[in-house]
Amino acid sequence: MALEAVVFDTEPERVEDFLRLPKTLYGRKNLTQNEAEERDLLLSRHVLSKYFQMKKFLVYRDGAAAARCAVTLYEGDAAAYLGFFECVDDTACSRLLFETAARFAGDSGRVKITGPVDASFWIKYRLKTSRFDERPYVSEPYNLGYYLKLFLDFGFAVSETYKSNEYKRQSVLGFRNKKSGQRLKEYAEKNYLIVSPKRKDFDRVIREVYALITDLYKDFPVFKMVGEEDFVRHYAALKYVLDLSMVKMAYYRGEAVGFFIGLPDYGNLLAGSVTPAAMIKILLKRIRSRRYVMLYMGVAKKHRGLGLAMTQTVMHSVNRKAASAIGALIRQGKVTGAYGAELVTSTYEYALLDYPLAQPGQAGGSGET
Repeated sequence: MALEAVVFDTEPERVEDFLRLPKTLYGRKNLTQNEAEERDLLLSRHVLSKYFQMKKFLVYRDGAAAARCAVTLYEGDAAAYLGFFECVDDTACSRLLFETAARFAGDSGRVKITGPVDASFWIKYRLKTSRFDERPYVSEPYNLGYYLKLFLDFGFAVSETYKSNEYKRQSVLGFRNKKSGQRLKEYAEKNYLIVSPKRKDFDRVIREVYALITDLYKDFPVFKMVGEEDFVRHYAALKYVLDLSMVKMAYYRGEAVGFFIGLPDYGNLLAGSVTPAAMIKILLKRIRSRRYVMLYMGVAKKHRGLGLAMTQTVMHSVNRKAASAIGALIRQGKVTGAYGAELVTSTYEYALLDYPLAQPGQAGGSGET
């Protein structure tokens, strides 16, 4: 078996091999690759490309692409970020890929590799570690079940864990948590307003979300600040796929102080090229979905108790549609993980991993040869 590692920039043949590999590893129902976005990132023409530098890697086995990844560097950051990882079930291939990426990161002066991070906090990060019997839900960082072992075998260690909770379907009046109901009443009496925006207000609301999310999420692992206009451009397509009854904005004295964003569970419909048949499915799911994915929630620091009140309005919206829900990608230890705990039927698990890089005069990590 002949293995070859290749570091590349924008060579067309390498770019195509990089983009083609996921299609050889996943079935159509489980493929979550956004090829157009990946291509823009590989060619440094994505709206967020100006914030980082990205080096791309491929491993060929007997002449065929067998593993891939990209390493992203941010100026002033001691970590390198490894993402877009895909690999056949072969430790020799993954080891050669990791070794080559680690050598580049070390030569670039970084002290560790964190991953998986697909270039940016705002694009995709985390490794799925459980529930591979289920098809991916919308926005899920989906991967093959043996990937965690490939990371661990090389010497990566889990640094953060996350979970997604699945909530059972309720009747319209099903969710009656006394604490959240009372909290909602209290905040209404204090003249807080929790509403679902109209589609014509999307451009204003996305900027309100930007102001809140960049402040509230700034201490999250792998978070990087982006400009408001770039944020708005990056999320512009949400306007056309949101069911706005599953978007909540909280206002106090006219100021946005909280937000919640949920999506119908489109599965992987949004990932590939949208055919006319897929468009019809998307439109139907936008009207009514059997499941909704709770993606983002945040409350300004001076209004912390408001989160529980917002949860009450969200679960009521879900119940009105006779749907189930997934509370997606909750960092372990965060209070949001306890919201609606009595309704949780199952849990998905994810991880973020670190690999220490050898410094001058020190021995290499366990994956070095």
